[in-house]
Amino acid sequence: MRRGVVRWLLPSIVLALMPKCPVCFAPWVAVGTGVGISITTTTYLRAGLIVLCVASLCWMGWRRVRG
Repeated sequence: MRRGVVRWLLPSIVLALMPKCPVCFAPWVAVGTGVGISITTTTYLRAGLIVLCVASLCWMGWRRVRG
């Protein structure tokens, strides 16, 4: 039961806390990892992270509805 809750919460929390612009996302990555990256790379990384979180939430929802 507890693992199931974490599976739902992790992508939801990441989406809620993610900055909305790539310029703000670069320092977020730097603080979290200690690595500085360019704005272009940040744009692609942010988009990929959003797609990954939404896809995982959709997958878990589909599995929940399916049974």
